[in-house]
Parts: sequence; structure tokens; C-alpha cells
Amino acid sequence: MRTLGGRYQLVNRIGLGGMSEVWRGHDRVLDRPVAVKIMAPAVEGTLGEAGVDLVRAEARSAARLAHPNVAGVHDFGTSPSPGRDVPYIVMELVEGRTLSAHLAEGPLDWRIGVRVCAEVAAALAAAHVEHVVHRDIKPANVMLTPAGAKVLDFGIAAAVGAHDADPDAPVLGTPAYIAPERFDGEPATPAADMFALGTLLYHCLSGRLPWSARTSTGLVIAQRFADPEPLPHLDGVPPEVLDLCFSCLDRDPAARPTAMVTALLLAEAVDARVYVPLMDLEPWPHHPALSPWDERAASAPTSAAHPAVAQPAAHPAVAQPAAHPAVAQPAVAPRPSAPGESGVPHPSVVPQPAGPPSAVSSVRVPEAAPCAAPPGDGVPSHTERVGRHRAF
Repeated sequence: MRTLGGRYQLVNRIGLGGMSEVWRGHDRVLDRPVAVKIMAPAVEGTLGEAGVDLVRAEARSAARLAHPNVAGVHDFGTSPSPGRDVPYIVMELVEGRTLSAHLAEGPLDWRIGVRVCAEVAAALAAAHVEHVVHRDIKPANVMLTPAGAKVLDFGIAAAVGAHDADPDAPVLGTPAYIAPERFDGEPATPAADMFALGTLLYHCLSGRLPWSARTSTGLVIAQRFADPEPLPHLDGVPPEVLDLCFSCLDRDPAARPTAMVTALLLAEAVDARVYVPLMDLEPWPHHPALSPWDERAASAPTSAAHPAVAQPAAHPAVAQPAAHPAVAQPAVAPRPSAPGESGVPHPSVVPQPAGPPSAVSSVRVPEAAPCAAPPGDGVPSHTERVGRHRAF
């Protein structure tokens, strides 16, 4: 069993592309399954040092992204081989089937297709924030897993605004998913990825490409001069999804939506959750400045342990408040005893508390004369109740 870097064992090959192949591997140090991408034997010895640089650039582009819809990169290295070094990338092992395998069996349910494209758009939003353009979005580079879609293969990714190394060389990518401006020598931009995403969404909804042609050259000409074919009628598809699809396929790069807007709109259409980078949001135009107190409170260090806080004791110089001497408590006149009652004061009678004389005279509202209760009635009459006033 072949081992790379004295650590990664190659178990079996699980994928093969034009320039590379992917193996299921085993990390002997961390004891976990991984995916190992190495150059295909047909091109392994033809690129020389340029091949090492190409694989290293792919590893760095993908390693900058930490997103649930992007296959993570664990390591990069070179393995000595007779006469040359073989570069390799160690990645997260993604279990599932590619979107191309699913589409080969027929169109997807539109809800599944919209959700997959929403997650791909979220992955592109994370890449664009890091100034990385994928340049090869297509069904074969999207893996469907139980946890969602995963974008693979940043092999021809480029920095935003980067031109092709050789302007006379063929345009890198898959012709059906290459934006028209790329054939005019325009640099890599996020809008080119959005054209590919629009083609992917159209393919998921209809099961075919937006343009029909027998050759790659005819397909490129159709993209430049003809409008995409209308989508078939699909019950339940929101009109905003259809509008978004054709907006992504617009020949004008400036008319295409951003990846973040596309991800949010598609996710809302199917009530799905996507993760988009917050760094792409514009700041508020009128953000209030923090006060000096808030800045000090936000930057103050937090101690690991706080001493026990004793309960505060009453200050010796502070006396407990007493009733204000100027305010006299109301006195309630005793009601006359009913026949047969004793002369014990009624419980409602509150004696006036004695207090020190005050310079402020208390004002008393004259009380109404008590009214004798009818014989046998122990409840004060209305006149008696109204006549009891508080003193101010």
C-alpha cells in the first residue's frame, strides 16, 4: 500500500479527472479517513515544478475557506518519486454522490435543486469574500452528502482580477459553464462564478442546459448571441427563483446578482438554512459612536475569580427615617356605642401618635360630625365614612 509523506496511506481510488485523481486514504497519525488528491500519472511527469506550484495554489485557495459547504483541506506536501516530487493535497473525505450522478438519472425535484444551489451559492459567497474565484462550478464538482452540498476541486481557482497566465492558451473550465466574457480575455471575477451557478440552477430545474448545441464551439456562440431557452413549466416554483436563474445567465456581468444575495433568496424560497459570511455586509451609514464609559467597560479585563462580596451594613451616620413630624396621622373619632355595647373603643380607632412639636403646623381637614348608627347596625353609615379625612 502506497504511503505519502510517511503518514497518508492510499487505500483505493475514488475519483479520476483530466489532471488529477482522488484516493481514499488513511491518516496514520490522527487515525482518521481522508481524501488524497494527486496528479494523474499521464501528467505527473510533464509539468515539473509548475505542477507542484499549481497543486500548492489549489491547496492554499481551498484552505482559506472554512465553510460547511466547502470540502476542508488538511495538508499539502510532496512525496519523493524517481526523478521528481509528486505533490498531493489531503482533504476532508466527503461521503456521497456527485450532483452529476444524480442529474444523469433525471431532473431533481425543484425543491432539492433549489436547496443545492442555495448551498453552492453560500460556498461561493465565502470564497468571494476571500477574493477567490472557483472558475469550475459544475455538477461534477458538487457532492451531495447527508449534511448538504459540498463544493469540491479548487484546482483552477484564481484570485479576483487575475488574468490567465497564457492569454493564447484555451480558457480553463467546462465550456457549458464558462461565462461569455471569459472568452474575451476578461479576468476572473465573482460574476463568472454566478454565470456558472445560473447554469447549474437551470440544469437542476429542467434536466438540461440553457443552450442547445452539438459542439463546444456552437455552445459558446449560442451563449454569446442567443437567449437561454425557456424553462419548462414547474408547479410551485416561485417566480423569484425563475427570475434569479435568468439574472445569473445575463450576458452583462454587472447585471448578475452576488453569491450572498442568491444564497439568501434561494434558501428563503425552500425554507432552508445557509451560512453566508457577515463580512460581505455593508456597515450602517449612521453608526452611533460608543461613549467613553462603554469603551472602558467593553475593554476591561475579567478576573478569573471574584472575592466574596459582604452584605452592606447600615451606615452609622444614617439614621432610620421616622415619620415626618409635620404630618400628623389622622385620628378617627370613636363612633357612639350602640345600645347594649360596652364602652370599649372600636377597633378602627387609631390613636394619634405623640411626637415632638414641630415648627410646621399640621393642617387638619374638619371632620364631619359623626352620625349615630341605627340600633343593631354595626356598619358605619355613608355619612360617617365620608366624614373621615386624612390630615395633610
